[in-house]
Amino acid sequence: MLYPALKLAHLLSIIAWVGGMAFAHFFLRPAVQALEPPQRLTLMRDVLQRFLGAMALAVAIVLASGIALIGLAHMDAAQALAMPPAWTFMAILGLVMVAIFAGIWLRLFPRLNQAVNARQWPQAAAALAPIRHWVGVNLTLGVVIVAVVLLW
Repeated sequence: MLYPALKLAHLLSIIAWVGGMAFAHFFLRPAVQALEPPQRLTLMRDVLQRFLGAMALAVAIVLASGIALIGLAHMDAAQALAMPPAWTFMAILGLVMVAIFAGIWLRLFPRLNQAVNARQWPQAAAALAPIRHWVGVNLTLGVVIVAVVLLW
């Protein structure tokens, strides 16, 4: 019963993470382009603040459940090192995604937040651009992982 519960937690967290990035990148971002910079940048900061906080929990669940799933599936160290290629691919790219998320949350978002708080709109726009780029990269990685794991 533990394995299915962990797998469900893992999948639901991934759905929230990848789905949230898709929503933000393809629907929210284009929709707010019609707003003036102060409103657009404040809204994006507020949305990202909520999203990144929630995704920090989702990422922690993805990591913990992924490690637990590998551990349950392969109880001894020798087998854990010889896990299926799709799992290895998922784990490696998943860790890259976690690193990108951490960079957005801990390095890039504080710059956006600081610029919005100071009402420095050109700096806020400049701070949002790399966030948008890295969310796109992470979204691409997430879709690739899902496709490879499902099709391999």
